[in-house]
Amino acid sequence: MIQKSILITGCSSGIGRDAAMQLHALGWRVFATCRKESDCRELREKGVDSLVLDYEDEQSIQTALATVLTATGGRLDALFNNGAYAIPGPVEDIPRDALRAIFEANFFGQFDLINQVIPVMRAQGHGRIINCSSVLGLVSVKWRGAYTATKFAMEGMTDALRLEMQGTGIHVSLIEPGAIESKFRTNAVKQFEKWIDWEGSARADQYRAELLNKLYKGSGAGAFQLQPAAVTKKLIHALESQRPKPRYYVTTPTYVVALLKRLLSTRAFDRVVGRG
Repeated sequence: MIQKSILITGCSSGIGRDAAMQLHALGWRVFATCRKESDCRELREKGVDSLVLDYEDEQSIQTALATVLTATGGRLDALFNNGAYAIPGPVEDIPRDALRAIFEANFFGQFDLINQVIPVMRAQGHGRIINCSSVLGLVSVKWRGAYTATKFAMEGMTDALRLEMQGTGIHVSLIEPGAIESKFRTNAVKQFEKWIDWEGSARADQYRAELLNKLYKGSGAGAFQLQPAAVTKKLIHALESQRPKPRYYVTTPTYVVALLKRLLSTRAFDRVVGRG
C-alpha cells in the first residue's frame, strides 16, 4: 500500500505544526515547510520531513516542490496551504509596498504553488487541495483591511478552482477558522512595526484608544479561541472524506458571522461588526 503524501506550508507553529504532527502520527508522509531553516530542523528532529518554502520567493517554491516530488517518486496526494500573516492598520495607512508583500505571501505564492501541483495531481488522477482562509475571508472588519483583502481574494480564486477541477479527481476545499491559539498576533506586531507609521497618522488617537492595546496585549478572545487541533480535525475530514465539503467553518464566531451575513442588511451587519 502506497503511503499517502501531503505538503503543508507554514509549519513553524500553530495550525501548520499541529497538522503536520497529527498527520504524521496517522501515517501520512508529511512534508512540512517553514520560512526558516531553524524551524525545519526542529520538525526533522521530531521525525517529520521538513524543508524551507517562502511564498514570497518563487525559486523557493519551485525548489521545495521539486524536492518533495523527488522523495515521493513524482506523486503528491494533498496540499494544505496554510502560511499567512497580517499587517494591522487602517486602509489609508497601508503603504503600496506593504500590500505587494502581503499579497505575495498570502495569495500569489499560494496559487503559484497550487498551479505547480495541479499537473502532478492531474497526471495521477486524484488529489486534495485545501486552502486555509479565515473568518475574515467571509467578512471585513476595521484595522484588518490588508489581511482581509488577501483572504477575500483566496476565497474567490479557490471557488473558481473548485469548479474548474470538477471531473478531474482533484477536490478543492477551504477551511475558515476564527481565533486559533498561535503566534499570529506576535507575527502581526512585527509587520505592524515594519510598515505602519501610526504616530504620523491622522488616526493616531484611534490607534492609542483601540488598536495598540489589542495588538500588544491580545484581544481577549477567551472561550471563543480554540487550539490548532480544531483546524486539523476539519483538515482530516477534507483529506479523507469521499465527498469533502467546499467549506469548513472552525470556531463559533465563524458560524455566527456566516449566519448574520446572510440574515442582516449591510448596514445592520456594519453596526454589529463595528462594535468589535
